[in-house]
Amino acid sequence: MEFLIQSVWVVPCYALIGGLLAVPWSPGILRRTGPRPAGYVNFIMTFLAFLHSLLSLPATWHQPPQQIFIPWLNTAGLDLTIAIEVSSVSVAALVVITGINLLAQVYGFGYMEMDWGWARFYSLLGLFEAGLCALVLCNSLFFSYVILEILTLGTYLLVGLWFSQPLVVTGARDAFLTKRVGDLFLLMGVLALLPLAGTWNFTELAEWAATANVDPTLITLIGLALIAGPMGKCAQFPLHLWLDEAMEGPVPSTILRNSVVVASGAWVLIKLQPVLALSPIVMSALVGIGTVTAIGGSLIAIAQIDIKRCLSYSVSAYMGLVFIAVGTQQSEAALLLVLTHAVAAALLVMSTGAIVWNSITQDVTQLGGLWSRRPVSGIAFIVGTLGLVGFPPLGSFWALLKLASALWETQPWLVGVIIVVNALTAFSLTREFGLVFGGKPKQMSERSPEVHWPMILPMTILLGFTLHLPLVLQSLSLLPSWEMLNKDVALLLIWSSIFGCSLGGVVYLGNLISKPVRLPWKGLQDLIAYDFYTPNLYRLSIVFSVDIISKVTDIVDRFVVDGIVNLVGLISIFGGEGLKYSTSGQTQFYAFTVLLGVGLFGVLVSWQFWGDQFLNLMYSYISVILNS
Repeated sequence: MEFLIQSVWVVPCYALIGGLLAVPWSPGILRRTGPRPAGYVNFIMTFLAFLHSLLSLPATWHQPPQQIFIPWLNTAGLDLTIAIEVSSVSVAALVVITGINLLAQVYGFGYMEMDWGWARFYSLLGLFEAGLCALVLCNSLFFSYVILEILTLGTYLLVGLWFSQPLVVTGARDAFLTKRVGDLFLLMGVLALLPLAGTWNFTELAEWAATANVDPTLITLIGLALIAGPMGKCAQFPLHLWLDEAMEGPVPSTILRNSVVVASGAWVLIKLQPVLALSPIVMSALVGIGTVTAIGGSLIAIAQIDIKRCLSYSVSAYMGLVFIAVGTQQSEAALLLVLTHAVAAALLVMSTGAIVWNSITQDVTQLGGLWSRRPVSGIAFIVGTLGLVGFPPLGSFWALLKLASALWETQPWLVGVIIVVNALTAFSLTREFGLVFGGKPKQMSERSPEVHWPMILPMTILLGFTLHLPLVLQSLSLLPSWEMLNKDVALLLIWSSIFGCSLGGVVYLGNLISKPVRLPWKGLQDLIAYDFYTPNLYRLSIVFSVDIISKVTDIVDRFVVDGIVNLVGLISIFGGEGLKYSTSGQTQFYAFTVLLGVGLFGVLVSWQFWGDQFLNLMYSYISVILNS
C-alpha cells in the first residue's frame, strides 16, 4: 500500500501513454487493422489508472496528506518545483475521473462504432484524463494554470472532432476563445500573487493567507483576476455560452466534459479559497456570480428544445451553486456537490446520448413515446434526475442539505436561492423526460429502438453506482447523522423537489395543458429562450468593439504603415532610375559627381556657421533689385 501511495503520481501517465499509443491508428498511418485498437489500448490504460487509484484510496483515508516534490527548474530566485499532494480527497477525485472516463470509453465503443476518427478521439480522451488527474494531484497554482491551458486545448480539439460541420467548427472556436478571456485574467492573478505570497504552493498559500496583511485594493484585484479563470472553466455568466456550443462534439466526450471537466475550475477555486477570503468583495462577487448563473441557467434550461442544450444550462446552474459554496467558505459542501453532480450529470448525458445516437432529431418537441421502446434509457434518466436534485436518499440531497444547513442561520436568502434552483431543475428535467419518454410516439420517434449493449452496459453500471452513492458516502463517514440534520432545510429541499417534479409531470405528462406550452407574455418567453439575449449583447459590445478596432487597425496599417513603406520604395525606385543615367563610363564625370557630393555635404555641415549671413545677403540683394 505504501508503494501504491508513493507511486500514485504515475496515474496521469497511464492515460497519457494510452493517448500516445493510439496515435499510430490515425488515418494515413495504420489502416490494415482499422481504428478500433486505438480505443482498446486507451481502455486498458484507463483501467490500470482506475485500479491503481482505487487500491490507493483505502490507505489514504483519514491519513494526513503526503507531499511529493519533483524538482524541475530553479533559477534566478524562481523555483518551479512540481508539488504533488497525495490525500484522501485527491485520490478519491482520481477514482471518480478515471472511473467516469472508463465508462465513457466503453460508451464510445458503441456510439462511435462507424466513425473513422477513433484514434484522434481516444488520444484526446487520454489527454483529457491525464490533465484532470494531474490537476487534482498538483499542489501548485502555476502548474495548475498550465494544466488548465492543456485542458482548454483538449476541449477545442475534442469539440472540433467532426471539423467538416460548420456548427462544430464554430462551437470549438467559441469554446476556445471564451476560455481565453478568463485565462488571461487568471494568468495576471497568478503572476501578481507570487511577489505578495512568495510561493505558488497551495498549502503554503493557505498558511500565508492565515496571517497575511496586504493592501485591500490590491488583494481584491488579484482575487477578481483569480476567479476569472474558473468562471470560464465552469461556464459561469457571462462566460457561459461556450458550454452550450461545445455540445456539438461527440457525446462520449460530453460525458467527461459535463461531469468533471467543468469542475476543473471549481477545484482550483476551492484550493484558492483561503486566499480569496482575504477580500470580502471577492467573496461577494463569487456569491453574486453563482447566484445569477444558478437561477438564470435553471430558467434558460426550461425554455430549450434541443435535448443537449437542456442539460448544458443545468450544468452551469449547479456549478453556480459551487461558486456560492466557495463564496461562503463551505469548501466541504462544494467538494461534495462536485462529486454528486459529476455522477448524476454523467448518467443524464449517457441517457440523452442514447436518444441522439439513433434518432432523426434532437428536438424534444418532436420526440415522445420512447418509454416503451427505451426502458433502460428511461430508467437511467429518472435515476439521474433524482440523483441531481434534492431527493433523498440520493447523493445531491446530502450535498445541497450540507450547503443549505450551513447558510440557514447566517444567509437565509441563499437558502432560498438553493431551493428555487432545485425546484427549477426538477421541473426542467421532468419536462425533458415528459417530452422525450412520455406521451404517444410521433413521426420522428416511431422507429427508435433501444441502443446496443456497449452503450447500455456503462449506463447500467453508472445507474447502479448513482443509487448506491449514499451507501458509499456513509461508509466513508461523509453523511451527517440523523440527529445532526437540519429538519427544516431537509423538508424544504424535499418539498421543492416534489413540487418541481409534480408540476413538470402535470404539464408535460398529462393532457390538461396543450403543448408546446407558451407563456402569456411572449417577450418574457423569448427572453428566457434566447439566453437573456446574451449572444446579442456579445455582438453589440465585445464583437462590435473588436470589429471597430480591427477596422481602425486595418486603416492605419494600409494608409500609414504601408504608405511610409511604399514612399520609401518609390523614392528608392526613382532614385535608382535617376542614377541609372549617370553611369556614362567617363572617369571625369564620376570624379565630378564625387566632388559635387562632397561639396554639397560640406555645405550642409558648415551651414550653421555661414547660413544666416548668406540668407541676409540674399535678402538684401533681392530687396535692392525690387526697389530699383
